[in-house]
Amino acid sequence: MDLPSQGHLQQDHRRQGQVIEGVGLGLRPRHQAEILAGDHDIGWFEALSDNYLDTSGPPMRQLERVRARYPVVLHGVGLSIGSVDPLDHDYLDRLARLAAAVQPEWVSDHMCFTHAGGRYSHDLLPLPYTPEALRHCVQRISVVQERLGRRLVLENVSSYLRYAHSCMSEWEFLAAVADEADCEILLDVNNVAVSAHNHGFDPGDYLAAIPPERVRQMHLAGYEQAEDHRLDTHGRAVQPDVWSLYEAALARFGPVPTSLEWDQDIPDFETLCTEAARAQERMDAAR
Repeated sequence: MDLPSQGHLQQDHRRQGQVIEGVGLGLRPRHQAEILAGDHDIGWFEALSDNYLDTSGPPMRQLERVRARYPVVLHGVGLSIGSVDPLDHDYLDRLARLAAAVQPEWVSDHMCFTHAGGRYSHDLLPLPYTPEALRHCVQRISVVQERLGRRLVLENVSSYLRYAHSCMSEWEFLAAVADEADCEILLDVNNVAVSAHNHGFDPGDYLAAIPPERVRQMHLAGYEQAEDHRLDTHGRAVQPDVWSLYEAALARFGPVPTSLEWDQDIPDFETLCTEAARAQERMDAAR
C-alpha cells in the first residue's frame, strides 16, 4: 500500500552511510552530566517522546543540549496504533511538533494498544492477529505518517496472552503491516525471547519472517524469570539467551543500530556503558 502523499516522506536514504550506527543508550536525565561530559563510547541516544511533549519545559532544554552533541531518536508509548478508540490527534500534533524541534533520525512507537474505551491501560497490550486488525493498523499508521511527514518505526511488544481468534502469527502480522503501511520495524530482541518462551514458539522462526530491509533499529533489555513465564521488566542486564538471539539477529539483519533499554532499577552510567560495549563487541564480530 502506498501512502497518499508518499513523495514528501523522509525516504530510506540512511541505509548507506547512516548517521546513526552502532550501539546507543536510552536517555535518562540522571546521566545527563556524564553524557555531556563525553568521556564514553556511546554514539547516540534514544529519548522517550512522552517525556518531552512539552517543548517549552526544562526537560526539552536538557534534550536540546544532548541533541546538539549526539544523534537522537524518539521512542514513544502513546500512539496506541492498534486501539479502536479514535486516534488522539492532540497527542499526534504534539509529537509532530516535538519531531520538528528535535529533528530525530527516526520516530518509533509500539505495535500494540494502550487505550480502550477511553481508559489508559499503563501497559503495552498485544493485538489480535487478524485481517481486520491488520487493515485497521495500516490505516492508522498512514494517518500518523502523513502527519509526521516521515515513516514510523514500530516495535514488537512482549506478551503474556494470545487471542483465540488470531489467524496468523505475530511475525506474519508485523511483516504484513510494515509492507502494507510502508513503515519500518524496531525489532526488540528481548521481547521476541520473552514471548517465545511464554507462548512456546521458536524465536528463530520470528527472525526468519521479518524482512531485513524493514528493520531500522533493534532493542536489547533484560527480563525476569518467573515460575512458568518470563516478565519483560527492562530492569536488569541482558540474559544469555537474548545475547544468543541477538547474534542470530545480527547474522540475518546486519549491524542494525541497537539501543540498550534499562528502565527500572537504573544503574550508574558506567554499568550501562559496559553493557552497551558487550552489544558493540557482538556487532563488530558480525561485521
